[in-house]
Amino acid sequence: MTQNPTWQDTSARDRAAWRRHGATDVTELDIGSLPTACTGRPDLRALLFPAESNRWLTHGEIAERSAGTASWLRANGLRPGARVLLCGHNSAALVLAYFAVLRAGATVVLANPAYTSEELAHLVTDSQAEWAFAAHPATERIAGLGLQLVPLDEPLPEAALDRVTDDEHELALLAYTSGTTGTPKGVPLTHGNLLASIRAAMQAWRWREDDVLVHSLPLSHQHGLGGVHATLLAGSSAVILPDFDPARLTEAMRAHGATVLFAVPAIYERLVDDAPEALATPTLRLAVSGSAPLSPALADRLAQVMGVPPLERYGSTESGLDVSNVIDGPRIPGTVGLPLPGVELRIADESGDDAPEGEILLRGPQVFTGYWNRPEATREAFHPGGWFRTGDLGRLDPDTGYLRITGRKKELIITGGLNVYPREVELALERHPRIAEAAVAGLPSPRWGEQVTAWVVPTGPVDSDDLRAHCRKLLAAYKCPKQVFVVDSLPRNSMGKLRRSALEPPERQAR
Repeated sequence: MTQNPTWQDTSARDRAAWRRHGATDVTELDIGSLPTACTGRPDLRALLFPAESNRWLTHGEIAERSAGTASWLRANGLRPGARVLLCGHNSAALVLAYFAVLRAGATVVLANPAYTSEELAHLVTDSQAEWAFAAHPATERIAGLGLQLVPLDEPLPEAALDRVTDDEHELALLAYTSGTTGTPKGVPLTHGNLLASIRAAMQAWRWREDDVLVHSLPLSHQHGLGGVHATLLAGSSAVILPDFDPARLTEAMRAHGATVLFAVPAIYERLVDDAPEALATPTLRLAVSGSAPLSPALADRLAQVMGVPPLERYGSTESGLDVSNVIDGPRIPGTVGLPLPGVELRIADESGDDAPEGEILLRGPQVFTGYWNRPEATREAFHPGGWFRTGDLGRLDPDTGYLRITGRKKELIITGGLNVYPREVELALERHPRIAEAAVAGLPSPRWGEQVTAWVVPTGPVDSDDLRAHCRKLLAAYKCPKQVFVVDSLPRNSMGKLRRSALEPPERQAR
């Protein structure tokens, strides 16, 4: 087994901190009880919502209000272990509902508010969700799915607390990630998984009580939720924006003295293009980038305008936060750093044997144990010994131990930090009455990292705008093709299998 290089190559200060706050120690709290982490200071301000008349939620208020709603849920029939859909844009109500579901002993099913009725129906059917918290306009798409619906646009109901979950092995989240079959797969994550991940990152990044996170990432995604988890666990504060807007984000950074920023490369690209001067926030000490590769050129531009180099990290829906650049020491362009404490990492060949370059395998308390009701997909996802196969390819730098991502074994498209699997889009396109077959791949995009691109073989006249409109009825907007090429045939091998790597724009094929 390849030795985890974290302990040899980080600074002594980092090693001491990580050992002192071991990421594998997940028994003190569960995620639902994070609002009670600062019970000695209930008036301590935790989360600010500028779009809601600058409303503050204190640690004590989050604990009390979420407990009240949890009790109301239990009194009205919510069973421990039941699944509850959570669908809305960033808001105080969304945060309170999230912790209420967990404190009632139920499992949150994360749903992007951009999802169509069809996408939401799949999540509900697959997870067997019984309840939903949702905000307009998602309430209209959920109304016919047979769920007990609690609107997030109205004051949340409350009652006296009667139970708080305390089992680290209990499921906290059911997050959905697309699969090569075209249907999203459920990823069950326990309280222990989530805490192991965020505690390791907090110590790696030296999260402090006086830190101020300015946060525009969606709380319907683990990347967004991680910022809330860390804030409550550290007793620090965060400014939660409803969505990403360059001017609004940089204004909040200056107004509130941001020390920490979470973003994806697509957001950083917009910021350096639209508001480079405003990014120069003297208080900023940490700018984390994840969910998609950060180009060395963009990293250099960010360091120049922000005054601090961005810190890249690596993880996945199935394994949480796994690898990060160290806060002290070199930030090597094109690398994502070292395994976090508690994380074991190997590079393996097709047989699962150690190799200098190959698939990235992970093991540790942050890694899930299998897909929701998908035994075959679970078997394919793990090598013997509990090693999760990420589908990403990489190698470890022989001198520093830093991980360099060299490609993706899976066919995932990462556009603006969001995951899109080609087959899901292909299936949507092939439902059009004049499309015989379709192929989808990601093409490089300076704004999005990759853009969803389609090649279609028509049976009659087709129009690109019409095809995109057709997709928008079936898929979230970010999954819809930004460009469509009409072709006579798709590249296939002798066995008839699609050669996705051979998909190219017509002008490139003509050369």
